Amino acid sequence: MNTIPTDIDALEAERLQREAIMKAVHDILVALGEDPTREGLSDTPLRVAKMYQEVFSGRDEDPRAHLQTVFQEDGHDDIVIVRDILFHTMCEHHLLPFFGKVHIAYLPEGGRLTGLSKLARVVDTVSRRPQLQERLTDEIADAINDALAPRGVMVMVEAEHMCMAMRGIKAHGSKTITLVTRGLFDTDRDRRAETLSLLKAPA
Repeated sequence: MNTIPTDIDALEAERLQREAIMKAVHDILVALGEDPTREGLSDTPLRVAKMYQEVFSGRDEDPRAHLQTVFQEDGHDDIVIVRDILFHTMCEHHLLPFFGKVHIAYLPEGGRLTGLSKLARVVDTVSRRPQLQERLTDEIADAINDALAPRGVMVMVEAEHMCMAMRGIKAHGSKTITLVTRGLFDTDRDRRAETLSLLKAPA
């Protein structure tokens, strides 16, 4: 009995998903009183389907997979900070974008370090799924904490939400800031304050 998935199975699943999205977008356009066959809209369902498949492609990926390779030879055990990692994602409440910067700090345990670009890959993976800013911040911190087992993790996210800028209160330019800490940054108030000041320092 052959139950091993093939590339053809994956391609067929992708095609079926794309067609389902296209139908849904077509129906939305009709419900809005638009003509989906007119020139400007005739390819819109396909464009939207391809875009959704791209921007939501991180749903089935494990961000911790990017942190499996570690470096311990140098024995570095002091703070590591990566600031201003840019991200774009989609708010799951209105399916509108929110975007901004992620700042990450961690205190290695036993000299376990990851490549700096791998932290950006973690951010990218958790961004490519329907998101809330609070959850995104938690997921980044948890991925680092689980994969590297550091003494402490701090993640700060600054974002602008199009659901606030385009609708409702129309608060253009407002930013939402979320902060998550793990380990030593939860218990050592001085270390927490010092690291937070470094994350917030002007570029």
